[in-house]
Amino acid sequence: MKDKASNMPPHGQRPLRSVAWFGSADRNGFMHRSWMKNQGTPQRMFDGRPVIGICNTWSELTPCNAHFRQIAEAVKRGVLEAGGFPVEFPVMSLGETLLRPTAMLFRNLVSMDVEESIRANPIDGVVLLCGCDKTTPALVMGAASCDLPTIVVSGGAMLNGKFRGHDIGSGTNLFSMSEDVRAGRLTSNDLVEAEACMSRSSGHCMTMGTASTMASVVEALGLSLPQNAAIPAVDSRRYELAQNSGRQVVELVHKNVRISDIVDRRSFQNAVKVIAAVGGSTNAVIHLLAIAGRMEIPLSLEDFDAWGKNVPLLVDLMPSGRFLMEDFYYAGGLPAVIRELGEMLELTAKTVNGKTIGENTTDARCWNRDVIRTLEDPVQKSAGIAVLKGNLATNGAIIKPSAAAQRLLRHRGRAVVFESLEDMRARIDDPSLEVDADSVLIMRNVGLKGFPGMPEVGNMPLPRKLLEKGVRDMVRISDARMSGTAYGTVILHVSPEAAIGGPLALVQNGDIVEIDVEARRIHLAVSDGVLAQRRAALAVPEIARSGGYQQLFVDSVLQPEKGADFDFLVGRRGAGVSQNAH
Repeated sequence: MKDKASNMPPHGQRPLRSVAWFGSADRNGFMHRSWMKNQGTPQRMFDGRPVIGICNTWSELTPCNAHFRQIAEAVKRGVLEAGGFPVEFPVMSLGETLLRPTAMLFRNLVSMDVEESIRANPIDGVVLLCGCDKTTPALVMGAASCDLPTIVVSGGAMLNGKFRGHDIGSGTNLFSMSEDVRAGRLTSNDLVEAEACMSRSSGHCMTMGTASTMASVVEALGLSLPQNAAIPAVDSRRYELAQNSGRQVVELVHKNVRISDIVDRRSFQNAVKVIAAVGGSTNAVIHLLAIAGRMEIPLSLEDFDAWGKNVPLLVDLMPSGRFLMEDFYYAGGLPAVIRELGEMLELTAKTVNGKTIGENTTDARCWNRDVIRTLEDPVQKSAGIAVLKGNLATNGAIIKPSAAAQRLLRHRGRAVVFESLEDMRARIDDPSLEVDADSVLIMRNVGLKGFPGMPEVGNMPLPRKLLEKGVRDMVRISDARMSGTAYGTVILHVSPEAAIGGPLALVQNGDIVEIDVEARRIHLAVSDGVLAQRRAALAVPEIARSGGYQQLFVDSVLQPEKGADFDFLVGRRGAGVSQNAH
């Protein structure tokens, strides 16, 4: 007869991790089970069922994730349906729209929260509820370091924005309309009217911003069920996918299929190519590098360039195109894109439903060729994120050519230098600013250590006096990041950053800056001798030590080409707990 206190699995299955908490008949087992029973948990839930953690980033301060309570309930139904024991737990939620000084400052903190919450608790498998930009990489990074059976469920995008008879997109039209206000083409009252028109349902940005890009990334990596990336947040099929994910993670636990059994270097190659095909966010570069570091899979900036260089832009979606995520789903979503890419991808890469990515998309159809184009008729022939190197970015910088003015992808102009974000904001509209349409705007000390946290300010506003003359794009260079919803000829993630003495710190007003995206070159046309003199005279200020988490960040963060993870977090540590105080 089976002991009532046992949660040993049926004969032939491996012991569950949670048995160390709930499986014994001694004092510890009594304690662990008894306290769980104060929530009304019946004894039968400890009879050998896999314990599935539902890692929830719900928060009313993260508007993109404010519907996650309902999604968690759908996941729970799936777990129960499959005979599992669902337990929901919170971690810090990162809302890009409200957090200051920048959500990126806290991505690694949340990854620590996730990793330690999984490891320290009786969890056999985990479902990650991700939405707003940093929640996806943070949760995947933390889970990857533990390496348990894992599935990602994204929250889905908002419905299309609607303003005066036209579709408007999160971020993308915010940037364009705010520039129109500065140029005198719209009033501030018009902008207020557009606020509710843009954000009219639950969900994250409905442009191909970082949230939608990272949802596409996890689907391309094989960590979510098909169609995870594109189902709108308020579509009932989002909840069906969540319930199916709850069912599937129980099967992963029974088969002991961990993240490392699914994701390999082929998976990252697919993700990089998918980013290019959908016109994904530049932020995906820094996040994928960090995830790969946690998984101990080699990945470099050079891989992004090599894998993405000849991939066409297939999805006509803002900010690189015209449509929005709702249209993308109705057109066929990511499976249709993957099928269209075909042999350009590693189709034998695995996914969480037990099929390869090729098997999952064999029957995928495209229902709207205006939204998802063919290889023969792409939006652009080559759209991968380009990696630039030269004496201005010795460790690399990136640009998203699909969102840039094509005429500026090869350019030569005089530098207009801003020492900080505050300096740029104070002087960008100064009528006396010495700037013209050919100038190259440079902002420094907005990187990982210099800001700190590397904010999304790289798409600097254009000088008002040039906007009023009809200028719509200029070359902009910084050690900052840019919102995935933004656009323009913007060179980002310049490394090493200025605050640690990177070459960007040596630029002076009037220096000639040359970029050639096709040649992957970024160059400061100043002699080596002059640069050496400037470096010898450079006084790099000591970065302020403010104490607390911010000091940990500044002391430990790696540069962007290493994924901006903390040096002590790279790698897999597994889910083992060395000691037990109970």
